[in-house]
Amino acid sequence: MKRILVTGVSGVGKSTVVARLAELGHHAVDLDSPEWSEWVDSADGSGPTPSQPGKDWQWREGPVRELLANDGDGVLIVCGCARNLGVFRDRFSGVVLLSVPAEVMAERLIHRTTNTYGKDPEELARSLEFKESVEPLLRATADLELDGTTPLGQLVTRIERFAAES
Repeated sequence: MKRILVTGVSGVGKSTVVARLAELGHHAVDLDSPEWSEWVDSADGSGPTPSQPGKDWQWREGPVRELLANDGDGVLIVCGCARNLGVFRDRFSGVVLLSVPAEVMAERLIHRTTNTYGKDPEELARSLEFKESVEPLLRATADLELDGTTPLGQLVTRIERFAAES
């Protein structure tokens, strides 16, 4: 089974893309949900949100490991970004990084309707810091970078093509 990770910092469009892929019939999973992720004590005492001081968002290793263990046919596309993403990097056939300009990211976070993360000014500031500190790390291990401001249909088509080529 091919496994594709769509990653990026908050507000770049990961959840929107994976939801559209699922609507189209792909095996697509959003790992940035409580089913797949949880708050854990932060190694450095900081985290992305003041609502969870000293905590960091991390993928639930057991369930994620089990999800990625399927060696059947087809393609699995997951999206998400978590501190422990690197633990799973070798399980992916390819990694797609979505990126948007900081002003687009801020606008999306402030006006998002799918969850409240990023609406708090401290969360927004921390997310913008992650764009500067975390996004370059994600870029260094990505196989493909896509502009998250590209129309959704085009993004999905490009990810489908990438999955077929990987």
